[in-house]
Formats: sequence, C-alpha cells, structure tokens
Amino acid sequence: MTEGRLRALASRDFRRFLIGLFISIIGTQMQRVAVAWQMYQLTGSAVSMGLLGLARVTPVLLFAVGGGVLADAFDRRRMMLVTQSALALSSVGLATLTYTGHVSPAVVYGAVALSGLASAFDAPARGSLVALLVPRADLPNALSLNGVIFELGTVIGPAVGGLLIGRWGVLPVYIFDALSFGAVIIALLGMSKNLPQGEKSPIQLSAVVDGLRFLGSNRLILSTMLLDFFATFFAGALLLLPIVADRTLAVGPEGLGILYAAAPVGASIAAVAVSWRGAIRQQGRVLIGSVVIYGAAIAAFGMSSSFPLALLFLAISGAADCVSTVIRQTMRHLLTPEALRGRMTSLNMMFFIGGPQLGELESGLVAGALGTRFAITSGGLLCIGAALATARFVPSLRHQQLSDSMKAP
Repeated sequence: MTEGRLRALASRDFRRFLIGLFISIIGTQMQRVAVAWQMYQLTGSAVSMGLLGLARVTPVLLFAVGGGVLADAFDRRRMMLVTQSALALSSVGLATLTYTGHVSPAVVYGAVALSGLASAFDAPARGSLVALLVPRADLPNALSLNGVIFELGTVIGPAVGGLLIGRWGVLPVYIFDALSFGAVIIALLGMSKNLPQGEKSPIQLSAVVDGLRFLGSNRLILSTMLLDFFATFFAGALLLLPIVADRTLAVGPEGLGILYAAAPVGASIAAVAVSWRGAIRQQGRVLIGSVVIYGAAIAAFGMSSSFPLALLFLAISGAADCVSTVIRQTMRHLLTPEALRGRMTSLNMMFFIGGPQLGELESGLVAGALGTRFAITSGGLLCIGAALATARFVPSLRHQQLSDSMKAP
C-alpha cells in the first residue's frame, strides 16, 4: 500500500530531480527572508518592501509566455541548466555586494528582478518537465510528492534563514542560496539520455495564440487560475511579516524566521496527508473550501496580537493553500495536452506569481495608508469573497471530480 502511495518515486530521474529541488527550495526560501529583512533594514518602509513584489513580478508578466513557448519548443533540461545558472548568479551578486558594503535598495531590486526574469523561463520548463519523468497514471502522485518537498523546503528555509540572519546577517544566506542551485543542475545532468521529449511546437506567434486560445476555451483551468490570482492578491501577507515581527509581536529576526516557517509547517502536514491518502476525488468542492479556509485564517492572523496564535493561523493558512495548490496543479496537468504543457505552465505562472507579487505591492500601499493589521485582515476577507464568487459563477468547477480530469487527453 505504501508503495502505491509513493509509486512516482520508482522513477530514478524523478527521485533525483525531487532531491535537487528540495535543496534549491530551501536556499530560495532562505533568500526570500534575507531580501525582505535587508530591505526593511535599509528603508523601514512598507511601500519600499511592497515594491519588491513589483520588481519580482514584472519580468514574469513580460516574459513568462515566451518562456512557455520555448519550453514547448526545446529540450526542457537544457533550458533549466541555463535558468538555474542565472538564478545562482543573482544570489552571487547579492552576496558580493553585501560583503563589499555596496548593497542598496536599488541593488536589491535589481537582483530580485533578475531572479524574476530567470524564473519566467525556468518555471515553464520545470513544471512541464515533471510530466515527462513519470507515467501519466503516476502524475497525480508525482505532483503531490512535489508539493511535499516544496512545503518541507519552505519550512526549513525560513527557519534556518531567520536563525542565520539573527546570528551572522544575510551574507551566509545568499552564499548558501547560490550553492543550492547546484543540486538541481547535478540532477539535470544525471538524467537519462532517453528521456521522452514530447511533441515540440515551433517558435512563432501562433504558438502563443494557440496557448491563449486553449486557455480561453477551457473554463475549468481558467477559473482555477483566476481564483488563485485573486486569493493570493488579496490575502498575501508574507511581505508584511517583518513589520508584524518587529512592531506587533516584537520577536526580531529569529521570530520572523519562525513566522515565515509557520505556514509551510501547516502545508507540509497537509501535503504528507494528501500524498498518504491518495488523490483527492471531489476536486472542485475541496478546492473552493480550501480557499475559504485560507482567507479566514489570514484574516484571523491579521487580528492576532499573540505570537502562538499568529503561528497557528499561519499554519492553518498554509495547510489550506497546499491542498488548493495540489488540486489546481493536478487538474491543469491532466486537462492540458502534452504539446501545450510549457505554455500552460507559463500562463499559470503569471497568475500564480502575479497574484502574490502584485498583492505585495497592494498590501504595502494599504498598510502604509491604513495600517498593517487592516491590510492583512481585509485581504483575508476579500479572499473569502473571491472563493464564494467563483463557486457561484463557475458551477462546473464546483462539481469537478478527479475521474473527469483523468479522462482528458
């Protein structure tokens, strides 16, 4: 029975890829804490921190579709070798300039933008590569396991990052993050030479049009992307955690690392539970319900002045978000033809990353005008409204089941 629950691990290439991603995710999450804390130390401004989201998302919105076209046209492994190297260089630059004392808000924004640009090409290649590493029947399990290692990485990364920052500053974090990309590169270089490549599409404007046309015609995929966008746009609270840690809870950088880790702790528990019990059958109902719980937990976090309660509500939000993410990824991969996987991953990336990053800007502006507590609480309530509106206007999503998704080509 256990083998069935972990059957995707039978693929050697998938196992190695998963391990490499796990190490890289830890480094990336450590770096996100370091960047947020460094910007807070440099400016002390919620608006300046909100601009981090804008710097990160702008390249994604501009280039993600192009990244998806390239992922459907070229060898996805080779594409990732280039993008992973570029991501490493971004952290090398931050480490070097921090060490030499030449770091500034402009430097941090530039490094974040470079990472966003590399991610615009990396995410479509990475997301569509997973489907080639396992048989189609094992894909839901592979995506679930991928969610487990992502959530575990986002537990370990922020906690370790916060501890390192509190003791030695941000420099060791940037160094580790730069080195962590090597784990993915090693996994990519060690993959089987006979890995399926799938159907390739030409690099031309019509490829973009085909992707947009498919998304527009598939109401289920589009509705899940829109739901994710609005939920994370309204309820994204990570940007404001340094302010909450410093001014509301008075727990410092060590406490900040724990706050960053709280949501992933809840998400890890949920990810392990989902992987252990098997694929979720009632996809639509569970998806809507998980987004409602996510918004309610964020609203409760915004009203909390207790550190333990804040951790609890963040953990609940992480668990709900994990369930939502696993369902959305499973639906998208099963409902998308192989030839369009890269483009669908890139379009999803625009929603998946665009929502929280633009939400960081929105949160920073609202917090600067009306206060941090109001920004977080109101965002959680608006997230609930987005979920209920989706359930009302897209009944086909509400009734979607796994068996329906598995029948797709």
